[in-house]
Amino acid sequence: MSENKLAGRFFDAAIGLLERVRDEEADTIAAAGSAIADTVAAGGRLFAFGAGHSSLAAQDVVYRAGGLALMNLLTVPGVVGVDVMPATLGSALERVDGLAGAVLDSSPARSGDLLVIISLSGRNALPVEMAMHARALGLTVIGVTSVAYATETLPHGPSGTGGTPSRHVSGTYLKDHCDIVLDSKIAVGDAELTAEGIEAPFAPASTVVTSALMQATMAAAAGELVARGIEPPLLRSGNVDGGHEWNGRVMDAYGDRIFYRR
Repeated sequence: MSENKLAGRFFDAAIGLLERVRDEEADTIAAAGSAIADTVAAGGRLFAFGAGHSSLAAQDVVYRAGGLALMNLLTVPGVVGVDVMPATLGSALERVDGLAGAVLDSSPARSGDLLVIISLSGRNALPVEMAMHARALGLTVIGVTSVAYATETLPHGPSGTGGTPSRHVSGTYLKDHCDIVLDSKIAVGDAELTAEGIEAPFAPASTVVTSALMQATMAAAAGELVARGIEPPLLRSGNVDGGHEWNGRVMDAYGDRIFYRR
């Protein structure tokens, strides 16, 4: 099988997932956009969190040309991407009880704010506790996850489990502690392709789909703000004339809700 044919198969798989998410998650995307607009209109702050590769979709909506200036990255040292050595440490930290509470308590997040939590599996202690603690603090929580991890049994896993087991002491998943859940539809294992001569499944699509979900939600929020007569606080590219000046005005106007500039 040629490399080009495999590349085409991946594009087909990713496009199919994007179409499913567009059609099946339209109502929840609209609801998430409305929740973000509610927060902006009420003077609240916006945060996004993801661990490991899930952090890529969170980072994609922070300080981004064409994005909402108010979206801040909630960081947990050691789990943002693969920036630690060894890289496996980040995965280990996702399973540490109590870490999420310590991070939120030390963050600027407060009641009335909104937090988007991205976790493909939604089964580790960190995203579960992050959602639980955030809601207890009075934040609105939007979860972006693959519901399949809580409902579908792995082909080679224990029979009758009803999904990949939660790693949180409560036995619950991220989806169980959110005000709104966006389902990425990613299959358990996050690999879209198999091929003769290649022993492991390969070509993950979760970053493509989750990033698209995030951007679609931001677009819905911008549209909802306009419908309410509020100009969305959007950033422009610094590579177009006037972009830096525009962004400076936006950041001055909303400086009390933007934390990445400090």
